[in-house]
Amino acid sequence: MIFTTHQQRRELESLAAKQLAAHQLSKLNRLLKAILPQNRFYADKLAHLSAADLQDPDGPLRSHDQLAELPFTFKEELISQTDSHHLTANLTFPSQQYTRYHQTSGTRGRPLAVLDTAEDWAWWVDCWQFVLDVAELEQGDTVFLAFSFGPFIGFWSAFDAAAARGCLVVPGGGMSTLARLDLMRTTDAVALFCTPSYALHLAEVAAENQIDVAELDVRVLVLAGEPGGSIPAVRERIESIWQARVVDHAGATEVGPWGYGNAAGDGLFVNEHEFIAEFLSVETGTAASEGELSELVLTNLGRVGSPVIRYRTGDLVRPSWQHAGDNRFVFLPGGVLSRSDDMMVIRGVNVFPSSVEQILRSFPELIEYRMTVRRQGEMDQIVVEIEDRLSQPDRVATELRLRLGLKVEVQAVPLGSLPRVEGKGKRFVDERCPTNGNH
Repeated sequence: MIFTTHQQRRELESLAAKQLAAHQLSKLNRLLKAILPQNRFYADKLAHLSAADLQDPDGPLRSHDQLAELPFTFKEELISQTDSHHLTANLTFPSQQYTRYHQTSGTRGRPLAVLDTAEDWAWWVDCWQFVLDVAELEQGDTVFLAFSFGPFIGFWSAFDAAAARGCLVVPGGGMSTLARLDLMRTTDAVALFCTPSYALHLAEVAAENQIDVAELDVRVLVLAGEPGGSIPAVRERIESIWQARVVDHAGATEVGPWGYGNAAGDGLFVNEHEFIAEFLSVETGTAASEGELSELVLTNLGRVGSPVIRYRTGDLVRPSWQHAGDNRFVFLPGGVLSRSDDMMVIRGVNVFPSSVEQILRSFPELIEYRMTVRRQGEMDQIVVEIEDRLSQPDRVATELRLRLGLKVEVQAVPLGSLPRVEGKGKRFVDERCPTNGNH
């Protein structure tokens, strides 16, 4: 695969709407011709596309609008009923042609095993270059990755993307938090890759050991795995503690690295060079308008071995096409706001976990929190546990009531009693349905 250059990426971001649609249609048609008919999953779903359609030099789709005629793909469909290794059902090739194995987190059910060919992995690395551009990383910069060496795809894709750019990449797997801080200091790392939760935990452990993270050489944190990088209070708190910029990133094992932050840090761009984004109104289920709360639907355009077409991500966003700046890709203010199945109805008011976190993180004395939601009758009820240096939960409950318009029970718990993890934070416990589990 030939990687895009920095100049090519800037040109792609500045394409006018019609040019971008034509660019995406061309890539989508190439993808369909590459995967059909050997990809049995999509051969069955797209059976209405004939052999003549696939052989048509202008097809099989003649216009961008025809994408809406194709069926959606749901995560549940990707779960193979016959494969004992839990491999996704949408593989194009025999497993012997794949070189990368990764798993979904399993926070919403059984983990899925997702495979990539060498060509698909190069596609991942190229998509990541949009993220690294915003982070202003250059050849020779030292980056530290505070992830484990497990099957989490975000670590491996970030590692290889930074290495491909010519950075010195320092893996921090299999180490304690304190050991990671020491290695960051000794290697003069200028960039830190981790989850928002772990960025805060690193700073907490540093303070306990009389280390000021602001005195490290870190100038940028690339955050992924959780929505916090685009939540203003979370981003501002991390930037204040570390005295470094935050760059948000979003992706999914089964989809690819689809989103990257802007310079201001207040949202995500969808990489429309490699993904077609659609937005379904939460209220109507039809195409969403500017700024409307909607579910993100994605089609990846360069992952031939594990394609997804019109994939219902479950991520709730507010799309904006009418934004300022040279980058004309669709922008998502606030990034991923929540998951569709995380939305709570509290006495008739829609509440998202990210909205609660935005309020809680505005209290500098609050170290960690956990939110539990339970169903009582037809309504959801929230209980928030907080580790608070002031041990004054009433002031937090008052702020939640003022800003959400709801009464929320807030309980102070001992410092250090709530869980800390290096991966996705487990701050949202959903007891409404036994299958939901922790998030």
